[in-house]
Amino acid sequence: MRGLEQIPWLYDTLCAGMERVGFGRWRRWLAAGARGRTLDLGCGTGRNLPLLPAGVTGIGVDPVTASLGRARRRAPAAALVVARAEALPFRDGIFDTVVSGLVLCSVDDPARALSEVRRVLRAAGELRALEHVRSTRRWKARVQDRLQPMWTRLTGGCHPNRDTERAVEIAGFHLDAAERRARGDLRRFAARPAVQSKS
Repeated sequence: MRGLEQIPWLYDTLCAGMERVGFGRWRRWLAAGARGRTLDLGCGTGRNLPLLPAGVTGIGVDPVTASLGRARRRAPAAALVVARAEALPFRDGIFDTVVSGLVLCSVDDPARALSEVRRVLRAAGELRALEHVRSTRRWKARVQDRLQPMWTRLTGGCHPNRDTERAVEIAGFHLDAAERRARGDLRRFAARPAVQSKS
């Protein structure tokens, strides 16, 4: 069964509504910090791509072909690739920036996807993310856990109870406290690969 994330016109409608009530400002932040060659991970219908700064080379990747069709109309100059976040078809260290807008909640294997992000990101590169996360309120987190199976089926993959910031740190990234913002269960943050200690 397709979920709403796989129905491009419906997903776009929902995103447009969210952007009118403040989400758009966070999406602009997500794109504005991109530098150099930038991967829009799970680009969907391409809402981030037109917001990338001038001079940035945007490459969008998404597993849903119909969504990429909308992304093509929205960002005709961007390279678009059909692929999953867990198996990115790019060589190591090729990207200066990876942007992820409401993606890590929906991938099948977040640890594998973040491992792939780290692999394709250059050592001094940056992951910029906008995600909804597991609530820090215990009662609300329990509600998220109860709703998750039904919600995941309805949306076509979204898990409302993922501790995404923690997953990013476990994957070997250091979150920039100065860039982090929280509003309810929404988070925006920038992260860089942690420096590997030499043995």
